Amino acid sequence: MSESYTYDITMFKETFEHEFTYIKGFLRNVHRFANRPAVTCPIRKRIWTYAQLNRDVNRFANALLADGVEKNDVVMYQLLNSLEFVHCYLAPQKIAAINCPINFRLSPGETAYIIDDSKPAVYVFDAEIKDTALEALAMAKHQPKRVVMVDITGEEKVPNGVIRFEEYVQPHRDSEPVIDWPMHIYDETTRLYTSGTTGMPKGVPLNSINDVLSAHDVAMHFPLSPVDKTMNMSPWFHRGGMHSGGPNPTLYVGGEIVVLRHFNPKTSLEFVEEYHLTFLIGAPPMLKMLYEVQQKTPYDLSRLKGIVTMGAPLAREDCINFQKTLTPNIFNGYGTSEAFWNTFLRPYDLPEMSGSAGRSCTDDEVRVVKMYLDRKGEPDDLVAKDGTEVGEVIVKAPAKTTYSYLNNEKESKRVFYKGWIYIGDMGTWDENEFITIVGRKNDMIVSSAENIHPVQVEEILNQHPKVKESIVVGVPDELRGQAVVAYVVKDDPTLTAEELQKYCSNHKSLANYKKPRYYRFIDELPYTATGKKRHFIIREMAVEDQKNGRFERI
Repeated sequence: MSESYTYDITMFKETFEHEFTYIKGFLRNVHRFANRPAVTCPIRKRIWTYAQLNRDVNRFANALLADGVEKNDVVMYQLLNSLEFVHCYLAPQKIAAINCPINFRLSPGETAYIIDDSKPAVYVFDAEIKDTALEALAMAKHQPKRVVMVDITGEEKVPNGVIRFEEYVQPHRDSEPVIDWPMHIYDETTRLYTSGTTGMPKGVPLNSINDVLSAHDVAMHFPLSPVDKTMNMSPWFHRGGMHSGGPNPTLYVGGEIVVLRHFNPKTSLEFVEEYHLTFLIGAPPMLKMLYEVQQKTPYDLSRLKGIVTMGAPLAREDCINFQKTLTPNIFNGYGTSEAFWNTFLRPYDLPEMSGSAGRSCTDDEVRVVKMYLDRKGEPDDLVAKDGTEVGEVIVKAPAKTTYSYLNNEKESKRVFYKGWIYIGDMGTWDENEFITIVGRKNDMIVSSAENIHPVQVEEILNQHPKVKESIVVGVPDELRGQAVVAYVVKDDPTLTAEELQKYCSNHKSLANYKKPRYYRFIDELPYTATGKKRHFIIREMAVEDQKNGRFERI
């Protein structure tokens, strides 16, 4: 049966599909907010208005055109937070190319893998990672047409075959680029790579409508407006950095971004006071450091409308401390590279619901379905809403995802199913549909046929006054199949494995089979840029540590 309508859809369809793009939204701000601040760079001690920013972006876009960059070509950039990052985000969209930010902390091999996966026409790297970038290019099979180096100091020597960013853009006009190909809301505009909690990163394509509606999501949930000034303390290259108070929503609504190149808690608080920031964004470990500094040296945070955190749940005690010391308006989002955040905790949910991931966002739906060894749980095969039964968390976010991975049909079929995203997290939910994450499916430890969720054990260990943080994994055990080992970062150097063993044995909320059998003290835990623990790295380390007798067994 063919579709029929009660009105003529022709003009709406044509206008919506070709005009409701992210770059059109930015350009609306260029003329209505022409002389208002768009980007402030404390290092350069300079502010760019929307009109100034647009002219600079145009030079870059016209340089790309002169290099033969066309629709759907990839412009890859491996940059720390900077003005040039914003240029790389916006300029490709002006010519219907794809902007592709990647993690500047990657190894040369991982970077080469992504270069070969996306085959960029242009590759832009930060002078701070010059050695990594050059080694990656030497390893990669694909060679970009153009390699550009961003050096905010102007002091780094430019390698052979590379051009400095300023020299690349300077000869080109600052007027709007002229292209011969149409733009569409389904065009891929942004390509992200997952943070690699389970191995090599996967390419996540986002179309223009995903970028627009991700900005709308933030505008609703902060809420964010043209009078706001944001500073995302985490790197912008990932979904939480780009889309949560980063360039994407702030420049779409007409607000101002303050660039934080390197995270430092004291510097961050100084900038809140100096630049009158209204929203601060970062992972929970960052908030802990802000809290510790603010206690010792208080800064004026009175203009903050809120601090938004993501990447990990907030412990109740931490939440209360943050609300008392930093701002009463703490927000916590939970989500993925594939679909941005999908649940949200607002200030009125906290501290009561701290520890949970919140309820689904306005345009999203989140469920917890039963898990099976041989198949997916169907979207309507739900676990009980009792806060106890564990299942797999699935997400429907039609506005913010393309439901696909780049060059990876196998993973696409595994993760995307019937309009839902099976992201691999396990959790519970209650009668009000608040989700609590208990771990990832591939992080689960099976000991003596019992399922042990690392997050629960970690939360209990972290409550010990001498523990700064911990991560729990399983190691092979002849008797049990797997045994629990805890890697612990001390907050007090006098902490011993004996103390932890006694503490766990006496804890009323930790069953005997869940207690760590082994301990190892380390200086720091491996995190992704989004603040998620990288359990798979510790699992690999644990196998070697077990072989070499590095565990403390009580």
